[in-house]
Amino acid sequence: MSLSPTPLHADPLEWGHGPRVFEVFLEPTCPFSVRAFNKLDELLTSATAERITIRIRLQSQPWHMFSGVIVRCILAASTLEGGRETARAVMAAVGAHREEFEFTDHCAGPNMDATPNDIIRRIEKYSGVALAQAFARPELQKVIKWHCRYSRQNGIHVSPTFMVDGLIDPAISSGDSVESWMERIFA
Repeated sequence: MSLSPTPLHADPLEWGHGPRVFEVFLEPTCPFSVRAFNKLDELLTSATAERITIRIRLQSQPWHMFSGVIVRCILAASTLEGGRETARAVMAAVGAHREEFEFTDHCAGPNMDATPNDIIRRIEKYSGVALAQAFARPELQKVIKWHCRYSRQNGIHVSPTFMVDGLIDPAISSGDSVESWMERIFA
């Protein structure tokens, strides 16, 4: 009798437990998404975990050529020990080195010769997280598709996009201060 593999559990990319829900749709190599991602800890501290729930939704975009591979790496990390914190560490590592995962003008440059395995190894090196085995689990596809479908059903086209309590707020920008975000979120 063979044992079935452990069921896949992807930890939700969610912090805080407050009644106000702030969802951020991010593409991990987009400079504006990275700027927004880097403000989320400050937002959680300023707003407090009792007042806000922050949810990261990954918005893969085809003009960021390795977007799908990188999104899969982040979601794979959420299945590992540490769950969402491991995923956050992987996303932070990608953001800190984002240009090494991009293409010149989205169509040229050194990454033209890179393979998905090269990208996984780079992310593992920068994050210190072993991702290859989790990346290769076929059932991870369900989690990836959920993020994609959720974005599509909410009409998300670009990153970053911000939602407050289920409604897109086009007035929120990655260039805004955390104080400005809080004014919009708690209006």
